[in-house]
Amino acid sequence: MGNLSSGSSAQVSAKPSAKRLGALGLTAITFTLVGILIASQLDFSARSIANEPQIHFTDSKSPLAGSELSSPFVSVIDAAADAVVAVSAERGSKDRFSFFNSGRKPSTTSSGTGFFFRPDGYVLTNNHVVEDAQKIEITTSAGFVYEAQLVGLDPATDLAVLKVDTEDDITFIPFGDSDLIRVGDWAIAIGNPFPQQGLFGSVTVGIVSAKGRSSLRFGSGSPDYQDYIQVDAAINPGNSGGPLLNLRGEAFGVNSAISSPTGSSVGIGFAVPINLAKAIIPDLIAFGEVRRGWLGVRMANVTDSDARRLNLHEVRGVVVEEVVPGSPADRAGMREDDIIYEYNGQAVTNHSQFSILVSTSKQGSKVPIKIIRDNERLTVSAQIADKKTGDITASRWFENQGPPETFEWQGMTLTTFTRGVAERNGLDYSPGVLVMGVRNRSAARRVGFAPGDVITEIGAKRVRNLDEFREVADNMSKKTRTISMIVVDKFGNTEYRTVKPR
Repeated sequence: MGNLSSGSSAQVSAKPSAKRLGALGLTAITFTLVGILIASQLDFSARSIANEPQIHFTDSKSPLAGSELSSPFVSVIDAAADAVVAVSAERGSKDRFSFFNSGRKPSTTSSGTGFFFRPDGYVLTNNHVVEDAQKIEITTSAGFVYEAQLVGLDPATDLAVLKVDTEDDITFIPFGDSDLIRVGDWAIAIGNPFPQQGLFGSVTVGIVSAKGRSSLRFGSGSPDYQDYIQVDAAINPGNSGGPLLNLRGEAFGVNSAISSPTGSSVGIGFAVPINLAKAIIPDLIAFGEVRRGWLGVRMANVTDSDARRLNLHEVRGVVVEEVVPGSPADRAGMREDDIIYEYNGQAVTNHSQFSILVSTSKQGSKVPIKIIRDNERLTVSAQIADKKTGDITASRWFENQGPPETFEWQGMTLTTFTRGVAERNGLDYSPGVLVMGVRNRSAARRVGFAPGDVITEIGAKRVRNLDEFREVADNMSKKTRTISMIVVDKFGNTEYRTVKPR
């Protein structure tokens, strides 16, 4: 038995159990894998872990490039920042104590922003930054100061062009296409807010909040031509004239104004569309001023009632109120009450935008204009004239028209109700005859007529002006005892009224 025991022991030592054999195999596999990983320098590539997402570490030991952590705005700023300059304009002013100061006049300095838009030293900025300046200087991002020459300015759009002569290479910002900008697009502003604090080259970011803003008032110097882009990027005093950029690094606007109860940014900034700047810059460089086009119409915005009457999809377009005799519009066959909905291939939205389209048209060019007349769509062609000459012609013609024609009837003073009268008095427009005044104890007063009422129908006949009203009223006064009328009061209410002729 003893042999058997020793023999059994020898067998156990030579032949290990299955459990131990498995453990040894696992250990060997583990070391083999570790060796492979070390040899491959821990390469968890697509060869070893197919279709698995990559893990990036963000601690200080990670070799990750910094650009992968940057915002999409960094590359835009890197490309554009050196093109942005600070603008300083020195103005002289009269001093009531100059007699005691040997005739010396104190000066004031305004500060703003500008940017190079050409490699030969041309700078775009705002008119209100440099207007009436005796000396203009720009400071580059590198800190160099240069005296700038005023090339041209245009108060009507609040834009100006400067020229700087420098031997240094100039970084410039290309122009984009402001017509392609949509509400919600990114907007990057670079400028010099609060220059007294030295905040040169500040960057703010936001989105385009709205397009086509007009009829804004910024004091006595409000621009005539307004088609502003509204942004919520912070714009503050000193930012005026700086670029508004898209993600391609193109300027699609020139920051110009803010709306704020405090004078500082509240997220409502306005920029001149770059397409408007592109339209006038050639004139500013060539002539120092803008040579504008002229059509020869007095117009007003399409109203809600116009749009409903003509089955328009939107309340857009302008209505011709008057056509100046001999003007391009007159020669093209345009008439009062024509509705203009397209000009030179561009949709017409409102009075302000249409004015810009006409003014930026090249003098002498023939422009197709699409109109609606009596529910029929027509196209006319007008040859654009010079605005300076046209304005003189128009003012003389309007002056010769004298005061509006009036008609006394049943105790009322009546005149043709025009869109201009409606806009000036805050009234809704519909063609008809306006009640300018009503005598006390008259027949019209007794049935409720008041100044501001508009008569649109008399005796079941539609009337659009004073001549039509007079013709119908004279005939009815001779034949009937009661005259019925449809009246729209100044609050927009439509009423039926009757008057007994006296």
